[in-house]
Amino acid sequence: MERADLISIAKSTLEIEISELEKLKNRIGEDFARTVEIIHSAKGKLIVVGIGKSAHVGNKIVATLNSTGTPSQFLHASEAIHGDLGVIQKQDVVLCISNSGNSPEITNLVPYLRDYSSALIGMTGNKNSKLAEFSEIVLDTHVDVEACPNKLAPTSSTTIQMALGDALAVALMELNDFRENDFAKFHPGGSLGKNLVSKVDQFLSPQKPQVEENAPVRDVIISISASSHGITVVTNNEEIIGVITDGDLRRMLMKGDDITKVQAKNIMSANPKTIERDTLAKEAMKILKGNNIGQLIVTENGKYFGIIDLHTLLDEGIN
Repeated sequence: MERADLISIAKSTLEIEISELEKLKNRIGEDFARTVEIIHSAKGKLIVVGIGKSAHVGNKIVATLNSTGTPSQFLHASEAIHGDLGVIQKQDVVLCISNSGNSPEITNLVPYLRDYSSALIGMTGNKNSKLAEFSEIVLDTHVDVEACPNKLAPTSSTTIQMALGDALAVALMELNDFRENDFAKFHPGGSLGKNLVSKVDQFLSPQKPQVEENAPVRDVIISISASSHGITVVTNNEEIIGVITDGDLRRMLMKGDDITKVQAKNIMSANPKTIERDTLAKEAMKILKGNNIGQLIVTENGKYFGIIDLHTLLDEGIN
């Protein structure tokens, strides 16, 4: 098979699934709105039930809902009828996903899902199924064509289920007024969460190089050499008045001056860039990049507090 044939297959697959998504979009109506309202007003959590490929879709929907402010839990249909039904409480809402709506596990389970929960919502491609019969609301996910060349493997149908789950999550986000900072609360370990909530003082260097303005060059060299940043901060009674880098030292030596008479204040760069310790770390990164510098002086109420390094922020995913 030629590469052109493979590319053609891929495009055909996407065209079929896009067509089915367009049909789904045109079916969205009152049943979808009622579903969102029921989930939003529930006193308990959302239980998502599925089996087979629908189980994988259900797990993804649960993950999306949990990360966007709608407490959810996945329940595998085969496990449910062997003891795990106990996870469902009367205040919970159940969303059961099944393309056929008539698989044996689903038909055995739906009476209990309806009785044990506050509402049963069916997501199915068969509105005449057992699942549809027992559901308070039916979300229609039928497809005319599976993208599989044999028209058998769940392809278009699982895409439709996944997309409808995303639509539910987004609608609930809007209803809950779920914003960036809320999202970050559930993603504190990822780079997205860190960029939204992490403060400068979380990434401070353990080193705090510092010399007084009248310090001799020897003290400057010792201070810079004792840290890994190639920089030291020049202060006057804790007031920051400048900064000296190892580059400043090299330029001084190249001038050939008598270094025994040189003090820190003679070679420092005045008015260095600073940032308060409780500022978002992404703001520090913006200053570092904007000024093409590797380190930034951190302050507390205007007083020298520490150093934050570009590479530390990059390693932590701050951008």
